[in-house]
Amino acid sequence: MSNTKTAGKTIVVEQIGSPIRRPGTQRETLIGLGLNKMHRRRELEDTPSIRGAIAKVSHLVRIVDEA
Repeated sequence: MSNTKTAGKTIVVEQIGSPIRRPGTQRETLIGLGLNKMHRRRELEDTPSIRGAIAKVSHLVRIVDEA
């Protein structure tokens, strides 16, 4: 049932920090989110797994828009 509540919701994330001199897992998380260059934006589905990935690299990304 919880899937019907989040169906269609998206979140726009922008990379604001560089992965240089960061642990490899943080770089991999950025790539998994579709971000690997500064100021790139991606529109992603708003799911708990995406929110967890964003929380993991919260110091490198910012949420631009929640729809």
